[in-house]
Amino acid sequence: MKKKIKTSSDVKILSTGELIFNYVMNACGILIALIALYPLYYVFIASLSKPYFVENGEVLFRVIGFTLDSYRQAFLKNSIWLAYANTVFYTLVGVLFNMVFTATMAYALSKRRLVGRKYLTLFVVFTMWFSAGIIPLYMAFRDYHLLNTRFAILAGFAMNTYNLIILKSFFEQVPSSLEEAAFIDGAGNLTIFTKVYLPLSKPALATVGLFYGVNRWNGYFWAMNLLTDDSKMPLQVVLKKLIVNKISNETEAQIVTVNSTWSPITVIYALIIIAVVPMLIAYPYVQKYFRSGITLGANKG
Repeated sequence: MKKKIKTSSDVKILSTGELIFNYVMNACGILIALIALYPLYYVFIASLSKPYFVENGEVLFRVIGFTLDSYRQAFLKNSIWLAYANTVFYTLVGVLFNMVFTATMAYALSKRRLVGRKYLTLFVVFTMWFSAGIIPLYMAFRDYHLLNTRFAILAGFAMNTYNLIILKSFFEQVPSSLEEAAFIDGAGNLTIFTKVYLPLSKPALATVGLFYGVNRWNGYFWAMNLLTDDSKMPLQVVLKKLIVNKISNETEAQIVTVNSTWSPITVIYALIIIAVVPMLIAYPYVQKYFRSGITLGANKG
């Protein structure tokens, strides 16, 4: 067995300027990461602190007056659990809608034999820069009698053009010889799509699914405008209402004392952490596909 020996010629010696540049870039990257993570860190430590210290601005980098009462109060809110269940439903079923529509459309547009492929792709890409706008879209939901329905949230936003292009580019890189061999064996388009393309596209599918999942989980604007029944509201809309009510009621801060273990603002912080946790748990399982999915879906093979 031959062992490869690394010689001095294989080692690149960096100049002083290059070393300084690398150190500065690494320091800037770490600083930007800390700035981006601090708001979430602050919400976390504030949710574990007594509200008196939070209201006075003393909680900045560590927990002061540790207490879990804010989380206990959050768990006692029945409306929160209903909203949480709605969010889980909209995310899981909504992502299923997204992936079915996006993957099938991307597969069709990736085939050169599709009649009118060039014009269909142009129409799809056109929507990335031009759209009807909020009011016309709302009127379309109204005219189709979709207001205050779960179906409007699930199917009304079933496809994102950027995600469609990622999948389309990825499908175009699958060797055509695999498809030709499947055709020779008697497989149809549906069989080839489900048995050949989807198994080979796990990185791209995981990446697009993550994009859709985060968007579904954090979405509140259209749910707030299309839904009127509180029993159908997702968690983000309920959180938004709690924050607005807290801001509009300025007398709440006056009843907070040193002995208070929770307040509306610390409960809101606790609810934000509860809302973020599922995405934080899901991301590490998808992250291994994330880089390859973006890279392979963005380059022509």
